[in-house]
Amino acid sequence: MRVVLDQTIEALTERIIGAGFEVFNTLGQGFIESVYQNALVHELRGRDLDVGLEIPFDVSYKGNSVGTYSADIVVEQRVIVELKVAEAIGQPHIKQVVNYLRASGMPVGLILNFGTPSLTIRRVLP
Repeated sequence: MRVVLDQTIEALTERIIGAGFEVFNTLGQGFIESVYQNALVHELRGRDLDVGLEIPFDVSYKGNSVGTYSADIVVEQRVIVELKVAEAIGQPHIKQVVNYLRASGMPVGLILNFGTPSLTIRRVLP
């Protein structure tokens, strides 16, 4: 079954991806994750987007709180952005974002990997 995102979410993810490319094209490869996070937040806010950093989400099990996690970036309270500086986006990264989406109830996540010679991106749905 293929999940289709509504046009506003699709447009929002495209704006985030564009900001990611701007950051990568300006900074290039080789910095630590926090450098890319700070630059991406600056770029997204410069594009008039509402951006939250390290937003905590409660994880529940059978109605009981069992922990929290913090999303790297949340844009417009609708898209989780997870940043990586890795050789590749792997299944553990994807599963991590799927779990974040389930816990938060958000419709889509983006993984932006700044650790490769060109920016790699993965859209993730719950």
